[in-house]
Amino acid sequence: MTRSVRLFHGASVKVELVSEYQFFPEPPAGGELIHTRRYEVRTYKLAPDRFLLRGVIVDEKPAGLYVARDPEVLWVHHMIVDLEVTFPMFVIDKVHVEFKERPHTHCTDIEPDYQKLVGLSIARGFNNKVKELFGGPRGCTHIGALLAAMAPVAIQSGWSMRAGAAMGTQTLPTDMSPEDQRKRAYAMNLNTCHMWDENGQMVKEIEQGIPMEVPLWITKRFTKLGLDDSEWAKFRG
Repeated sequence: MTRSVRLFHGASVKVELVSEYQFFPEPPAGGELIHTRRYEVRTYKLAPDRFLLRGVIVDEKPAGLYVARDPEVLWVHHMIVDLEVTFPMFVIDKVHVEFKERPHTHCTDIEPDYQKLVGLSIARGFNNKVKELFGGPRGCTHIGALLAAMAPVAIQSGWSMRAGAAMGTQTLPTDMSPEDQRKRAYAMNLNTCHMWDENGQMVKEIEQGIPMEVPLWITKRFTKLGLDDSEWAKFRG
């Protein structure tokens, strides 16, 4: 997947939308790979007020481990979950669950049950609600694990929706100002980790009107591009 991006000197180039970076460390000395589980979650903007959150889970056995002289890796699970989410409310509007690979014929019997996700907020309390609805014999443990991985991506995607508006590549919902959206995002982050502790230093500084530090990943990229951190304030508006 590629996209045209205009560079700082005005030229346009085609760039990859997904990196090829090898993020996994080398195996330990003498270690033999016996299983790989992959989660991948991607978000697609459908409109200024909604996005599609797509999650995939795959369990993979190395070639030859289960079937002697088999030259190909063996997938034992492959499930896909699509959640259409409203923005900025973060409410699930549509659900599609598909079992592409599974160990038992009737694993797919549970697929329709996940329509119970429709109408739920994917923000606060989502994981607890998923456990309540689909924990144990009420659901699929692998779909449950995938949903847990997808929820924080929805929140990250909210920042991306706002970033698109800041860059002028998309418009904000007309019933909410950029400032109101920033406040909503800030509220959603409260108490989600030690950095966002409502009694912590960072939240106190935000409430005092002190600008948040520029994200470290932005500083690194700006340095590489020869830009100053002040550009971040211009971007955020």
